[in-house]
Amino acid sequence: MEFKRVARSGQVPEGIVRRFYADEYEVAVSRLDGKAYATSNYCSHLDCLLSSGKLVQDGIGCSCHGSAFDLETGEPICPPATEPIKTYPCEERDGEIFVGIDPAEPPEGPRRRKLRAAT
Repeated sequence: MEFKRVARSGQVPEGIVRRFYADEYEVAVSRLDGKAYATSNYCSHLDCLLSSGKLVQDGIGCSCHGSAFDLETGEPICPPATEPIKTYPCEERDGEIFVGIDPAEPPEGPRRRKLRAAT
C-alpha cells in the first residue's frame, strides 16, 4: 500500500465531496464528522460522478438517481444501486490528505463503460 498526497486538508471542508487524483486513480474525498474519507468517484449504478453529489446520512450520495454508499465500507445504503463502490484508506498528516493505493489493483473507473467495451 502506498499513500499518495491528494489534497490539502482545507480543500475538503466538513460535509463536502471533491474529486482528486492519486496518479491515475480518481477518487472522491469527503469529510464527515471531522474525518476524511476516500472512495471511487463513480456510482456503481450508472457511473455518475460521486464528487458531484453530497453527503447524506452517514454516506456519500449520488446526484443522478439518489443512490448512497457507506463511507467506510462502500456498501449501498440507499437504492437504486445494489453493488458497492471501492473505498480507500485515508489519512491526514500535517494538514494534508493522503489516500492509500494498492499498485497491484487497477484504478477503479466507470464500470458500465468497461462492460460495453468488453462486449
